[in-house]
Amino acid sequence: MNVIEHAFSLGQIVATRNALDSLPLSDIHTALDRHQRGDWGDVCKADKAANDAAVYQETRLLSVYKTAGGTTFWVITEADRSSTTVLLPEDY
Repeated sequence: MNVIEHAFSLGQIVATRNALDSLPLSDIHTALDRHQRGDWGDVCKADKAANDAAVYQETRLLSVYKTAGGTTFWVITEADRSSTTVLLPEDY
């Protein structure tokens, strides 16, 4: 795993209502920390490579995580690093 020590800003952190209602807050916090460290979670190899490059090219970052209960959720940081959104796939 490639770990980048907080190499980018998360900007304003927001979450969809669905994510806040469905996800344990501790899982959200853990995911945000992993995301900012460059641990992209359960993304495919192509998305991992795209994220690794995006850290330096300042394009959008997408991570995929699962709660202990198996709920999949995403963390997306915008290209300009102005905001990071926690959401469920169906919220996209």
